[in-house]
Amino acid sequence: MCFLENGYHQTGVRDIARRAGVSLGNLYNHFPGKHDVLAEIAALERSELRPLLDLLADTSPAHAVLDRFINAYATYQAAPETIILTIELSSEAIRKPDIGALFLANRDELVSALASVIRRGVADGDFRAGPDAAETAQLVIELIEGSAYRSVLGEVPMRKIVGGVKDFIFAAVRNRGDAET
Repeated sequence: MCFLENGYHQTGVRDIARRAGVSLGNLYNHFPGKHDVLAEIAALERSELRPLLDLLADTSPAHAVLDRFINAYATYQAAPETIILTIELSSEAIRKPDIGALFLANRDELVSALASVIRRGVADGDFRAGPDAAETAQLVIELIEGSAYRSVLGEVPMRKIVGGVKDFIFAAVRNRGDAET
């Protein structure tokens, strides 16, 4: 909450301890410094992504899994606190390679799971063979994240944007002979 309200660099360890309702010494027993709190946030992000990864592991038809993923990931990303924290922590992750590696590992796992769905859709004939599935998955994720950012920044509800996002994604991956999803 401190990072959300004040930003990473404007937040001190004392602020975190006060907000958590613990003594500074107690906080230092668990986290040697603010940098380690950031590493813990990366670990928490991994657990927040678990339901999305489970959804992508579903063996339903690939187009149905992709449709559900777009809805779920758009909802997750469109929460203002997710966007604020992502922007705040991304800049620190660029400066601190070890923190960046933690967040990239989370992203890589999500991209890999989505790429598997895309590959399965191609193998089943639901999706057309196109560019590398991992690159396509990365672009799908970036499209959803960018749309969520636009939603929060412009105060346009994501539910009004997600239909166009889906149309774009499915136009890019769907075989021409497929029925509308």
